[in-house]
Amino acid sequence: MHDHPFAEWINLAQPRLGASVVYATDEFFAAKERLIKPEAPLFIPDKYDHHGKWMDGWESRRKRGPGHDYCILQLGTPGIIKGFEVDNSHFTGNYPPSISIDGSLTESPPSNEDDWTELVAKQAVQGDQQHCFAVFDETPWNYLRLHLYPDGGVARLRVFGQVARQWCSSDFQTEHDLVAIENGGRAICCNDMHYGHMSNLLAPGRGINMGDGWETRRRREPGNDWVVLALGHTGVIERIEIDTAHFKGNYPESCSLEGVLAVDDNPDCGDIHGLPWQTLMPKANLGPDQVHTFSREITHHIPVNRVRLNIFPDGGISRVRLFGRLHET
Repeated sequence: MHDHPFAEWINLAQPRLGASVVYATDEFFAAKERLIKPEAPLFIPDKYDHHGKWMDGWESRRKRGPGHDYCILQLGTPGIIKGFEVDNSHFTGNYPPSISIDGSLTESPPSNEDDWTELVAKQAVQGDQQHCFAVFDETPWNYLRLHLYPDGGVARLRVFGQVARQWCSSDFQTEHDLVAIENGGRAICCNDMHYGHMSNLLAPGRGINMGDGWETRRRREPGNDWVVLALGHTGVIERIEIDTAHFKGNYPESCSLEGVLAVDDNPDCGDIHGLPWQTLMPKANLGPDQVHTFSREITHHIPVNRVRLNIFPDGGISRVRLFGRLHET
């Protein structure tokens, strides 16, 4: 349903999830921190600083000796990586001819070469393009190392996957936001996200503006819009929070929530509608720019691991919180 190969996975390299670029061999032309900025990279033709042309990404100087440049990222929490996007947007005569990516399990910055495992072998890349590389590994990684051969600039590195939340027995005694990114929740698919990405719904904190939420286009045909969310752990939902922060003239009129205990851990979006969905909360009214809390409105308290949030007929929502208790699987 979505063109990007990793659309159903969370970008783990977000500063708001605690990710940071902790080291770079060189960042003469452009600071390493820009590599994981959430915004799309910009190009400002007449912008220069004291080092030269300002670029929206990480860029090293031209290497005149042996070796190559690299940087090290720390994820905010261990993550299972499904793929990378190396975005060279606006880097045309200054991009690296090839790259590779390693991962590490260490809990502090790796100090030995043996601490690193190759996740993406050396690959040729092109200028001003986005390159996607799949990873087939269930290891929860803590650190990543991006190599540039031999030097150059990269606008953005996106790290797509899932937070590897480690649950313990005591967690079954307390309430959790079962769909929060930091608890392993993720947005699987939706019918439309014209103005805002569905993954924003599960991000920490309240939205900073309308762009920091999920918003669909104006619907001109019958029906309603929807998004499917995967819980970080099977659970029973006891309280629902729908936040329409910043959505004032474009919030949905109402919403409802359905749930299912899916056997397949990752059903395709095309299979979503064939699942035996049960109504957890019937249609409830929404208002502009506020947090809505629903508990008594929940009609079924059953274990689920997927939910479908329906909005009527269209519009924008900033955040979704699904509080409840873990259920044994």
